[in-house]
Amino acid sequence: MDLERIRRAGGCAGSRFSRARPGARSPHRHLVDEPAGMDPHTIRRRQSGTDPGHHQSGLPPERTGIRARQSRLRRAGDGHRVQDLALHGDVEYADPGTGDLVAGALQSAKLPKLRTVIQIGGPKAPGTIAFDEVAAMGGARHRDQIAAFASELQFDDAVNIQFTSGTTGSPKGVTLTHHNILNNGYFVGRAMKLTEADRICIPVPLYHCFGMVMGNLASVTSGAAMVYPGEGFDPLVTLQTASREKCTALYGVPTMFIAELDHPEFASFDLSSLRTGIMAGAPCPVEVMRRVNDAMNMREVTIAYGMTETSPVSFQSAVDDPEDRRVSTVGRIHPHVEVKVVDLDGKIVPRGQRGELCTRGYSVMLGYWDEAEKTADVLDAAGWMHTGDLATIDDEGFCNIVGRIKDMVIRGGENLYPREIEEFLYRHPKIQDVQIFGVADDRYGEELCAWVRPRPGETLTADDVRAFCQGQIAHNKIPRYIEFVDEFPMTVTGKIQKFIMREKVESKLGLKAMKTA
Repeated sequence: MDLERIRRAGGCAGSRFSRARPGARSPHRHLVDEPAGMDPHTIRRRQSGTDPGHHQSGLPPERTGIRARQSRLRRAGDGHRVQDLALHGDVEYADPGTGDLVAGALQSAKLPKLRTVIQIGGPKAPGTIAFDEVAAMGGARHRDQIAAFASELQFDDAVNIQFTSGTTGSPKGVTLTHHNILNNGYFVGRAMKLTEADRICIPVPLYHCFGMVMGNLASVTSGAAMVYPGEGFDPLVTLQTASREKCTALYGVPTMFIAELDHPEFASFDLSSLRTGIMAGAPCPVEVMRRVNDAMNMREVTIAYGMTETSPVSFQSAVDDPEDRRVSTVGRIHPHVEVKVVDLDGKIVPRGQRGELCTRGYSVMLGYWDEAEKTADVLDAAGWMHTGDLATIDDEGFCNIVGRIKDMVIRGGENLYPREIEEFLYRHPKIQDVQIFGVADDRYGEELCAWVRPRPGETLTADDVRAFCQGQIAHNKIPRYIEFVDEFPMTVTGKIQKFIMREKVESKLGLKAMKTA
């Protein structure tokens, strides 16, 4: 997969568009042919002999600008680092010192390398350059310069420092290459059989791989249109956009699809144009997948599994997989990727047995930016990426993600897997969403706790939940603690933060772990 292939896709889909707000249209061909698509500051650096590899950080709210910016920097050989404005203090973690940035103050002891601030959207702040002005600074003469810069690039040059979601702690800067993300985007689109006739509704953030790779690059490499409902996720706006724009595909994490399905106005929308899409980013409940398949007319919806460190997708169901496999597994391995499932000693387990999933191939990251020790913790000498996810792979190659090693609860010496219990509780007609996690216990080491979100208008008690479990699952899998909540702590990308739940319950109940030698 190369730039020429994207150019061909963009050319044959010249009328295809990206939409970030009502009435806004931006053709694909601007991504590859726009002569003004070069930051003049970048051009001056190249002319002065500065090597490719500079980093430009983005704090996006405006989606079309970010999409164009990513494309321009990739062709120029600069690394792109995108952060979310909603992270507030976490921005300083991602880009030390930017928490103190004042618009127009381009000389800073804390940010000694900062020279230019380019603003996308909103009233222009003093000392900044508007994004539209950057494009206007370019001209026809820059076309050859851009081509010259691009000719220096290698397929395995770093192009993106993509921060992880921080579901288990501080985010890490995953360094990805052109080869990583471009090919992964292509194979994601191929699994859904995307063509120039498709319109993909992308409500997921563009500052993570779901939006940037699975959304933007899958669209560009297939010629499909990208449709952005808004600057942030809103279930009503997403439904309105998918219906009005006659989208053929819809993306989202499970909580997004749940919010759309349970919206009071859901039944009023015509979603008959929908065909496919992706549910990913968190464990995908089978019952929710069935509802999406049936109620949203997404008869070819797929599940994708992966992680930022693998660009991101390693497994994905295909549109022609049997329905029962398509909604209950993460599909089969992507092309040109190797996988294995290993036990605690690193030995490969037989088919169907649970173990840690490891992947190897073109999609694996270069490493965590400037964190060699953390890289060595997950990426071994043979090139295997240790995901930390527990999985099984059956004789047909279909994979099930059955939990996280860190989420596994050890109760009295027995290994309990929250995902298994969550899937069972999703069958309860009054439960909208549920999360199972372990909390400290001075007798068993750990006990199970459930946070339950009832369906709107429904009333549930802890005894109701336990009665539903009685005789249906093993007694040691019935949660000892059951709490009813309105929401779960989540990252801005919709991923559940179970470690926060655990901390809150242990603090509230005064739970302490048993003392051991």
